[in-house]
This record gives sequence, C-alpha cells and structure tokens, in this order.
Amino acid sequence: MSKNEISILIPVYNTVCVDVVQRLLVMCEEAQERRPDLRYEVVVADDASPDRNSAMQNREIRRLPNCRYIEKESNSGSAATRNLLAREARYRWLLFMDCDLRIENPDFIVNYLSFPGEGIINGGIAIGAGDCRNLRFLYEKSCEQRHTAAMRSQRPYQAFRSANFMADRAAMLRCPFDERFKKSGYEDVMLGKQLASFGIPVHHIDNPTVMVDFEDNAAYVAKIERSMRTLHDFRQELQGYSRIITLGSQPWLAPVRCVLRLWHLLLGSAERRNLCGDHPNLTIFKLYKIGYYLTLKNQSVK
Repeated sequence: MSKNEISILIPVYNTVCVDVVQRLLVMCEEAQERRPDLRYEVVVADDASPDRNSAMQNREIRRLPNCRYIEKESNSGSAATRNLLAREARYRWLLFMDCDLRIENPDFIVNYLSFPGEGIINGGIAIGAGDCRNLRFLYEKSCEQRHTAAMRSQRPYQAFRSANFMADRAAMLRCPFDERFKKSGYEDVMLGKQLASFGIPVHHIDNPTVMVDFEDNAAYVAKIERSMRTLHDFRQELQGYSRIITLGSQPWLAPVRCVLRLWHLLLGSAERRNLCGDHPNLTIFKLYKIGYYLTLKNQSVK
C-alpha cells in the first residue's frame, strides 16, 4: 500500500540538526512533486540538552516550513523522547531518525513511502569514512556486513534498531519504547522483543542513513560500559536477544565465565588503556565488553 503522509521524528541531545532537517525538507518537497497528495512534517524534540548553545541553534527549526521544535524541560531519556514524538505526530506514518546520521540517498523518503509493507520498516545504517585509530569506527566497520537487509531479515526482531525506521503510528502507540531505559542502549532491543510479542511485523530494507559521527575512544568505552550495565539490569527480560546474556546465563558455559572473569580482573585495566589509546584492538574490545558484563554485581545500576 502506497503511503501519502509522514511525520519525520528526530530526538536530539547536545547536537545541532538544522542541516539534517533542511535536507529532509528538500527530499520531502521532491517527493511531493511526484506525489502531490503527500503530506509531511518534521518534528524535533530536544531532551533538555545541557549544551544550551546547540538547543538555541536548533530553534531555527521553528522557522522552517512544516516543522516543529519541542524543548523538554527535564531529561527523561531517548525512549521517553521517542514516545513523546509519536504522540505529537500528526500523520499515520512515523519516520524515526537519529540526529547525528547523514542521508546520502536522494530517494531516501520515496523508498520508505513506496514500500508496501505494514507495521515496522527498518532501513538500516551504513558506515561512512573514519579514522582507523577510532574504536567506534573500527567496530562499526567490522560489523557493516551484518547491516544489510538480507542479514537483518534472518532474525527480524532481534536485528531491529531505532536509528532509522518507519512505523505505523497505531503500532507505536500500542507498543511504545520502554521508558525504564533512561540512557541510550538496548531500548531498541527491548522494543524488538515487544514487537514480536504483539505480533507486529518488522520488515528490513536497504535504505540506510550513514554514520559519520564517531565519538572519541574514551567516550565510547564509557558508553559501552553504561550499555553493559543496562544490559545486565534487563538480562532476564532480554534473554534470547543478546549473545552476552547467553554467555552469562547458560550453566554449561560456567567454566568459560570463570576464565573470562579472572581475565578481566587481572587485565581489564590494561585492556581499557588500549581501547582508550591510539591503537585500539577489536579482539581486546570484545574481551573487555564480556569481562565487564560478567564482573558486574547483581544490584540495579540503571
């Protein structure tokens, strides 16, 4: 079924996204030339960014046609911000995008509007150019082959990610993001599981946005540590949706866990220094993530 209305929804935090919004408006106008009945809007919600300069620059969005800019008074996390955007949207089809991704395909909007499937349509991401000394770039580039629609479609719910997807508004209101996730990390994995339980179909297509913003190594390691704590908190609910949880829970893997815990206790600090330095190693990165998770205590750390 062809789609003739779309709300493009962008949660933002400490990032200026005026250029992204302007690019999207151009693509919507071009799509409207082909489809005169198309209705569209762009809604941006700032999650109480402490960087007030970026928030002030984003106020320019209010001057743009078919755009709204919402400034939240308090920070509630990316899950709650996406749910707010879904409620605020005027149109049936919701296109959620992360604010720090680039759009290179001029048919990006048309590809979503012309896809016949219902429910959730996940466009995926591609990896742009980066520095080989940057851990985030190295990791994302090593995983790029898993981002194709063919690969994601093999496990459609487990492969769902929230950086770039379209959803029927009714489906998102019925099955919203879990607002217990206050920081970014695994809230999209939880949503994938919930979509499966509600029987809402997830389709994967090759319509990527491009990752071009790679935080420095120390910031990325801290982000991964935070995400591992989140994963540990929700390990019971996310069973079957993370290999790290499987490693941490299966009785027959107990000897492996003992070795990995000991390794992390002895060498975790040295591993972290490598990852935060100029020559990060991806094998060390994998060991550090697993070791960090396995040495977490059982208290809540949300």
